[in-house]
Amino acid sequence: MKRNGATWTAFLVMAFAVVGLVGAFATYAAQIPFERALARSDALDQAVALSHQPDAPARLQALRDALGDSADHVLQGPGDIETRAAAERIRMLDAFGRESEDIGMRLRIVIAVFAAAAALFGAAVLGIVQRSP
Repeated sequence: MKRNGATWTAFLVMAFAVVGLVGAFATYAAQIPFERALARSDALDQAVALSHQPDAPARLQALRDALGDSADHVLQGPGDIETRAAAERIRMLDAFGRESEDIGMRLRIVIAVFAAAAALFGAAVLGIVQRSP
């Protein structure tokens, strides 16, 4: 690194900054299952509350979209809606927990690949710089 050492150093720093940016963006993806579980839990609470209203069937049908794949488990079946909602909450939290683990593993792989690529790229650039006159 005889000349332009600062330029190449800045270039190498930017290669690693890309890894940092990937990690920062990953924090948004990591919380998606948690946010979905909170929204679904809120919809389950609303379903239980609406079940005691005089026009419950119509209100519960309007809540079907918010309940997502939990709707069939909660809105119909044996037992009262409180029992079905409690059972569905357990199933739903387990499903979102598995989804969270899957997303976490994928994010770790992506960050590791970007880190390795940045390190190899930086090493290649420094190798080129050391050979230059």
